Amino acid sequence: MTSFDALFQLAASTRGGPEVFEAALPVPKTSQQLMAQADDRYLSMIARCIFRAGFVWRVIDNKWPGFEMAFSQFNPLAVAHFSDEKLEELAQDRSIVRNFTKIVAVRNNAVYVLDRQRSHGSFGEFIAHWPEDNITGLWLELKKQGSRLGGNSGPMMLRSMGRDTFLLTNDVCQALVHHGFIKKFSPNSQRDLKLVEQVFENLRQESGRPLCQISRILACTL
Repeated sequence: MTSFDALFQLAASTRGGPEVFEAALPVPKTSQQLMAQADDRYLSMIARCIFRAGFVWRVIDNKWPGFEMAFSQFNPLAVAHFSDEKLEELAQDRSIVRNFTKIVAVRNNAVYVLDRQRSHGSFGEFIAHWPEDNITGLWLELKKQGSRLGGNSGPMMLRSMGRDTFLLTNDVCQALVHHGFIKKFSPNSQRDLKLVEQVFENLRQESGRPLCQISRILACTL
C-alpha cells in the first residue's frame, strides 16, 4: 500500500511540482460558509450537475445564463410550483438543453430543497450539518430523496458547492486499486462504498488533509 507522502510526490511530479500542485488543490468551505450560500444556488448547482451528466460540460456551462432565466433564478418555491404546462414549454426553449426528464427533475429537486428547508432551516444547513464521517450516507440521501442525483451527480454538486467530499471518478477508482488500497470496487455496492470511505478516512488521518484534496491527489497519480 502506497504511503500518502509518496502519493503526493507522484501526483505533484505530473502537475508542475509540489508548490504548483498544492496551489491548485481544492479547498472546502467551512460550515458557516456552506450555510451562508442561498438555497437557490444549491438548486442551481443541483440542476447544473444533472444536465452535465452524460453531456458536454462546456455546452451546459455556456448556456447557463439561459437556464437561470428559464428557471426563475432557481428560486426553489417558484420552481416547485411550475405547472406541467410550464415544463412542457421549457422542453421547447432553445436557450436551455431541452431534455424533458431532466427538466422535470429540476422541479422535483426544488420540492426536495423545500422539504429540507422545513426540516433544517435551509438546504445549506442540512448540507453543512451532515456528519463528516458519513459522507457516503449523504450521497445515498441525495440519490434516494432527490431526483437524478445518483452516480457522481450528487457528489459533484457537493464538491462544487464546497462541501468536503471525495469523488469516485474512473481515475480515483483505478488509483485506489493500483496503489493497493482495495482489490476491486463496484460503485453500486454500499459495502464497497463504506470500505472506500474508510480508506479515505485513514488517508485523512495520515495526511491531515480534507477528502477533496485526497481525492484529487489520487486522481493525479495515474
